[in-house]
Amino acid sequence: MADMDQVYREHAQTVFRFLLAKTGSRELAEELTQETFYQAVRSIDRYDGSCRISTWLCGIAKNLLYAEYRRGEQTPLPMEQAPEPAVPSAENAVLEGLGQEAVLRAIHRMPEPARELLHLRLLGGLSFAQIGSVMGQSENWARVTYYRAKTKIAKELSEE
Repeated sequence: MADMDQVYREHAQTVFRFLLAKTGSRELAEELTQETFYQAVRSIDRYDGSCRISTWLCGIAKNLLYAEYRRGEQTPLPMEQAPEPAVPSAENAVLEGLGQEAVLRAIHRMPEPARELLHLRLLGGLSFAQIGSVMGQSENWARVTYYRAKTKIAKELSEE
C-alpha cells in the first residue's frame, strides 16, 4: 500500500465530505477526519485490501462518529439543521425550488441506502464515483440509485 501521506492527500477530502454530510459541523468533521487517519495508521495491519482504501477510511470515520453519538458528546443531525451543500449544483437549485424542508423530509423517509446516498450527494457534494467507493458499490450503482430516489421524491412531492 502507498505511504499514509499519499493516502491522506488522496482521500482526506472524501472522508471530510462524508463526515460533513453526516454531522453538519465543519469543526466536528475536521476533528473526526484527523482522528480517522490516526486510527487508520494505528490499524493499518488490519487493512486486507478487500475493499477500496476510501471505503475502509469512511468505515473508520462512521465508527468514530457513532462512538461520539454513544458517548453523548454529539447528537445525530436533526433534519431541520441540515448543512449547506458543500458544492453548489443544478440539482440543489431544483431542490431549492421544491422547498428545502419538504425535500429534507422526503429524504428522511427514504429507506437505506438511498437516504445515505442522497445525503452524500446533496449535502456532502461527493461525486458518484466517490459515493460508490464509500458505499462499496460501483459508480453506475450510485447513479442509478440516485436517479430512482430522486424520481421517487419528485413523485411524492408532486402528490402533496
